[in-house]
Amino acid sequence: LRQAGEAKLCGKILIDVANPLDMSQKPPTLTICNTDSLGEQIQREFLETKVVKALNTVNCEVMVNPELAPGDHNLFICGNDTAAKAKVSEFIARNFGWKRDNIVDLGDISAARGTEMYLPLWLRLWGVVGSPHFNIRVIHE
Repeated sequence: LRQAGEAKLCGKILIDVANPLDMSQKPPTLTICNTDSLGEQIQREFLETKVVKALNTVNCEVMVNPELAPGDHNLFICGNDTAAKAKVSEFIARNFGWKRDNIVDLGDISAARGTEMYLPLWLRLWGVVGSPHFNIRVIHE
């Protein structure tokens, strides 16, 4: 992002799909957690960029083909710009086939802490399930 430069990213929507994983040990650990997130760090560095954290709680294949995980399941997004989140949700639904009702807006970019901290559990689930083609569904009344 620094190589692209703040001027080129100014006013643009940036979909942050990354997770701050340290892959030097097993299992991988988070390099950022609890009081900060990678999404927040990106937003702080690129103030005029509309950062939307999305797609980081599923495997890359499930990102673009949600049917690989059978049944209804949720995708989480967060960011400070409501219009940018709406555009990202529409893009994901139209281009990747996610059901619009299954995309859950968690609020501002600080919610990226939770989506990023889900990764240690996700990695354990992958080991138990034996495939990265899974996801979760939030069920409520």
